[in-house]
Amino acid sequence: MRQAARELLLAQSSDWPFILRTGTSPDYATRRVKDHLWCFLELYRQVMAGQIDEPWLAQIEQMDNIFPEVNYRYWAR
Repeated sequence: MRQAARELLLAQSSDWPFILRTGTSPDYATRRVKDHLWCFLELYRQVMAGQIDEPWLAQIEQMDNIFPEVNYRYWAR
């Protein structure tokens, strides 16, 4: 759940719209937003199915491990 919260925060980073607006590296920014959103959606799918791909989760946690104590409950109903 923490990694899902990280992926949402990373997808919403203010850097991506800035990069897209200035045109400095739009392909990179677009890819990063899509990657973070895809990871979030895949984590959601896995949680809902009750089947977590732990090696994949460990891999993305290692790549994007900012905010180690993020409180995912901020997004709970």
